[in-house]
Amino acid sequence: MLIAREKRKQNIAEYILYLWQIEDTIRACKFNIEMIEERVISQFNVSDKQRAEIKDWYANLILMMHEEGIKTKGHLMILEDLVRDLELLHNKLINVDKDPAYIEQYKRAQPNIKYFEEKLSDSTSSEIELCLSALYGLLLLRLQKKQISQETLQAMQTFSNLLAILSKKYKAIGKQGDKKI
Repeated sequence: MLIAREKRKQNIAEYILYLWQIEDTIRACKFNIEMIEERVISQFNVSDKQRAEIKDWYANLILMMHEEGIKTKGHLMILEDLVRDLELLHNKLINVDKDPAYIEQYKRAQPNIKYFEEKLSDSTSSEIELCLSALYGLLLLRLQKKQISQETLQAMQTFSNLLAILSKKYKAIGKQGDKKI
């Protein structure tokens, strides 16, 4: 909750990735709030009041995941909405605003996006969702201490750079306060 709140204010892409990780943590803990409290919440050096708030936050996420039927896979609707918002902004920056710095970064990332899309055989995801998914996959590989090729790291950097600019643009238009988790 504390980390999520800060990420939400600073970088919407990092916020989405963090919440995806929280969703997976909840699944790994079998939606058991006591297990989450023992393995996750207990690691925070906070007051008892804050610990209770964090526990409530996790309990609410568990409830939302149950209600939305994403017990084994998928993401909360609020996160899917944020990804769609980012995709809309991405398209606006390219096609309407014709933002030169953003377009330049997009052109650097575009071949990697296409490659990743072909590799996944996933034409249903937006380009921004693909970038986020790729970066989340990289995070998981790092957590598993797997070997990552230099080419993969360079491709992921193009995604990271694109999402960093997009997140700054998103923050600048004041969307950060909408639909909080």
